[in-house]
Amino acid sequence: MPSVDTPGSASLSRFRETLVPVRDAVSRFGLVSLKRSLEVCEGLAVKSPLIDVAILGQFKAGKSTFLNTLIGRRLLPVGVIPVTTVITRIVYGPEERAFASHFDGNITEIPLGRLEEFTSEAGNPNNEKNVSVVDIELPTLEGYAGLRLVDTPGLGSVFKYHMETSENWLPEVGAALLAISADRPLSENDLNLIRELDRYTPRIILLLTKADLLSQGQQDEVVRFFQETLKRELRREFPIYLFSNRVDTELFQHRLEMEIINPLTRNRDVEFGRILSYKVQSLAKNCRSYLDIALQTSLRADEDRLALREQILGEKSNITRINEELMIMTRETCRHTRVNIDKYLNRFKNPLKEKLSARLAMDMASWKGNLWKLSRRYEEWIREVMTEELEELSQREHRHFFGTLMKAQSTLDRYLKSFRAVLEGNIERILGVRMASAAWNIDVDEPSRPDIQLGHTFQFHFDLLWFLIPMALFRGVFERHFLKQIPHQVEVNVSRLSNSWEERINRTIEDMRKQASRYIREEIDTIEGILARTEGQTETIRGLISVLDEPPKDPLSEWEAPPR
Repeated sequence: MPSVDTPGSASLSRFRETLVPVRDAVSRFGLVSLKRSLEVCEGLAVKSPLIDVAILGQFKAGKSTFLNTLIGRRLLPVGVIPVTTVITRIVYGPEERAFASHFDGNITEIPLGRLEEFTSEAGNPNNEKNVSVVDIELPTLEGYAGLRLVDTPGLGSVFKYHMETSENWLPEVGAALLAISADRPLSENDLNLIRELDRYTPRIILLLTKADLLSQGQQDEVVRFFQETLKRELRREFPIYLFSNRVDTELFQHRLEMEIINPLTRNRDVEFGRILSYKVQSLAKNCRSYLDIALQTSLRADEDRLALREQILGEKSNITRINEELMIMTRETCRHTRVNIDKYLNRFKNPLKEKLSARLAMDMASWKGNLWKLSRRYEEWIREVMTEELEELSQREHRHFFGTLMKAQSTLDRYLKSFRAVLEGNIERILGVRMASAAWNIDVDEPSRPDIQLGHTFQFHFDLLWFLIPMALFRGVFERHFLKQIPHQVEVNVSRLSNSWEERINRTIEDMRKQASRYIREEIDTIEGILARTEGQTETIRGLISVLDEPPKDPLSEWEAPPR
């Protein structure tokens, strides 16, 4: 194992000193929105841990496939549906082994061959095993000593708990590789994720996966587009790397290792110091913004505090009323989901009826046996063919069902921005201070395709009387009966498909409403905590601000790389 220098305790001690006033402010004034970041920074400053190199991105961006290539074996589950259920961390160890940590504190050792039972949606649906994180140790990662590779559930996947797991873990990111499929444009969700990551790490790299889907000219065009968009929207540049597990894989991997992974490993202590310093400074900046508000409210201590609260929050403090407004907005949107889906699917019914009727007439000619066998063969045929057709239709056309989903996202985004704008305006007008910017965005979880369910062929199973029915005389009658069933089967099962999509889309809209409510509730709690706890605290707040405003000591001096 390559030697990894341990940063001096004095350096970590100086980081802990910087966090003292932040901890005091968070505790004294109830700054709940800063608690998670504070916990992470304090944990990192206790001892120098591994640098977490996290692979993040939307569902099906190729994160697990990339990591499998990087470690040189198919270890992490991949598939055509949302697969990764929990945070999975891979690190160097003297022997191969894996452990699942559960939310109740228990730890389960896992054979590597059974990883999917704990980390995949198929083996651990809805995370029913209550796994918080899976840790894997591999001797083959000796060259990556000091780093920990992290596979995360897809942001924006069908499973809401996937997204929440990844989002709650974001403050722990050391270096971030944001995987984006090269065959789709840079989305607003991608930009919002970069903005969020920018609060926690200076090391953000874009990884354009599935590069084999583009020609060389198209690859260059996409990279230029990403660079221009990032510079325009975020006013800074980010490293961009291409990757494919099909074409030129070794070339792509070599460049990533030489330019990203190896420097992180070789200069691990310097990189850790910079990352921790970045996290602490970002946290202190946000804390300083809230203290400005606290100071101004404390200076107004002689005034009616209830009146001040009313001036700043007004009706915006009534979370019950806000939730009612959000429910009214989303409920009205949900009412149109089924109507829109039915209207779109209607155009496919007649072509599907004609196609299935023609196919059935052709296939039935080869069927043999009595009425009972004929009926079972028809039921098997209709189940297979209808499932095949509806799944193909669902996969091909489902994005046309998302009108209400996109409308709900837009409506909730506008509501959040309006709330924040009023709050910021009131604070600046009344207290003369500006709030730090907030990265609020409503994420859209694309619903999964529903299972195809079919009804019965006959209302009464008279085919059980097959021994009384001479097929030589009546086969044509039953074949016509089967053909007459096709329009009904199409109507019923297209309706079921529509209903399944309606349920999934409306459930996703409800999840987005809860996101918006949570954002607003946390902001109200933070502001109300400041207003309630600042009376007589003027000098204390000034002291905290003074400490945060002091030029920071240089805790990185011990960690700087030696001269070459």
